Amino acid sequence: QVQLVESGGGLVQAGGSLRLSCAASGSIFSINAMGWYRQAPGKQRELVAAITSGGSTNYADSVKGRFTISRDNAKNTVYLQMNSLKPEDTAVYYCNARGYGLGYNPFDYWGQGTQVTVSS
Repeated sequence: QVQLVESGGGLVQAGGSLRLSCAASGSIFSINAMGWYRQAPGKQRELVAAITSGGSTNYADSVKGRFTISRDNAKNTVYLQMNSLKPEDTAVYYCNARGYGLGYNPFDYWGQGTQVTVSS
């Protein structure tokens, strides 16, 4: 079993910044990729940014140049620095981790979600 604990969401004005954190713990052998997804009301969940254990990153076009994903492999923690926030960034942000457990079984877990609200 793997647990993902997210923190850092909140209310911010347009143009402001927030930093999200997600720490993974439990029966982990390795984490191949960690990422952030978001879901706005009435919309499908979408990828925001992802990062592999080797540091390769992938961003949604809508956040390129504004958001930065980073990772501390030793702490099994992923961060999302969000700058120049826009009202359209308002959503519940979910952390995702994919890897292998101690029994070499693959896993794909989600955090509980953290609300980000950007006011205009």
